[in-house]
Amino acid sequence: MKLEFHHINFVSDDVGELHRFYTNVLGLGDIPISSFPRPKATKKSGYDGKIRFATEGSMQMHLAERDLTVAKKNGKEINPVERGHIAFRTDDIIGFMASLDEKGVIYSDYGTTFAKEWHQIFFYDPEGNIIEVHQAV
Repeated sequence: MKLEFHHINFVSDDVGELHRFYTNVLGLGDIPISSFPRPKATKKSGYDGKIRFATEGSMQMHLAERDLTVAKKNGKEINPVERGHIAFRTDDIIGFMASLDEKGVIYSDYGTTFAKEWHQIFFYDPEGNIIEVHQAV
């Protein structure tokens, strides 16, 4: 099973200001929002916060509006837009989840709730940092 770094997610109450910092001060390039099709959020599922994207050419930064209600709204334990997270991409999300199950690691399987083209799971490392692993679908 392959695993590679994909993106880092920072959350903010002002996504526009954060995006301007990374693009204007650090000179990162903008990734158009149209590159990331999102399912429509409802009152009971999804996430409709503001999101912007930036890159230096290989790694992505996902800059998302903080929303402390996402886990509860989606019936999950882990909220990926509470404090942000680091993300990895795998070529076998089912095998990766089986590996976490074998090791007793609790995770939240959001499926394609946030991104139409990614199956995403989230879990904590021993220090409480949130980790995403996803597979393109």
